[in-house]
Amino acid sequence: MSNLIRAALVQTNWTGDKESMIKAHEDYARDAAAQGAKVICFQELFYGPYFCQVQDKAFYSYAESVPGPTTERFQALAAELGLVMVLPMYEQEQPGVLYNTAAVVDADGTYLGKYRKHHIPQVNGFWEKFYFRPGNLGYPVFDTAVGKVGVYICYDRHFPEGWRALGLNGAQIVFNPSATSRGLSSYLWQLEQPASAVANEYFIGAINRTGVEELGDNDFYGQSYFVDPEGKFVGAVGDTHNPELIVRDLDLDLLATVRDRWQFYRDRRPDSYDGLVTP
Repeated sequence: MSNLIRAALVQTNWTGDKESMIKAHEDYARDAAAQGAKVICFQELFYGPYFCQVQDKAFYSYAESVPGPTTERFQALAAELGLVMVLPMYEQEQPGVLYNTAAVVDADGTYLGKYRKHHIPQVNGFWEKFYFRPGNLGYPVFDTAVGKVGVYICYDRHFPEGWRALGLNGAQIVFNPSATSRGLSSYLWQLEQPASAVANEYFIGAINRTGVEELGDNDFYGQSYFVDPEGKFVGAVGDTHNPELIVRDLDLDLLATVRDRWQFYRDRRPDSYDGLVTP
């Protein structure tokens, strides 16, 4: 019998305030669970706008402790629904110390830990160094009710080292919540994550928000998807403009098949890679 995991992604638009965004995502989680999903990931900075289109200290107010009030709210929901949840949020560790973070909650509501985005861009429309410090928690993989789950956030996806670190740490599914715009990255969107899934031999869930927000011209193009370790999309790619709940069945038995076929981890040459980590 196949080891099928029903997994979900949420792509949506900005509703105008934090509380309505949180309520919308509670509804998405309930809908996903009603469809049989056992794990769900939301988009980058899920309860806010993508405020990095501007540099304004007012948006520091969106940051909160992780775990904290929003994490705890979804811990209760995860336990109610029996749903593993990946919650990308704006984290304040202490005043002035801020990160782009994702909390991971198990299906019984247990807070398992968090990932902090490592690679921070600073280009037009994506002024992230104004808001976030680089992540400092490594590349954790969380042992959840659906298997071993990793997270890699948005701009991280352009850097192969983290994808490989997650694989070496045992990831079976890696979620990549994002906020990326049509004019900038659309030619990469259906290329990079499938290639990374093949190179690292795991499933990837790629999430992008939708719509144009009032803070700038970024046109967030959705197209969220799951891709398997053979580089094939699992079902259709999400809509290019509209909110959508993506629910797909992932056959984790495919991992063993692919890893037996291609011995990428066995045949690595870390002894020859010193130059890759020299600043």
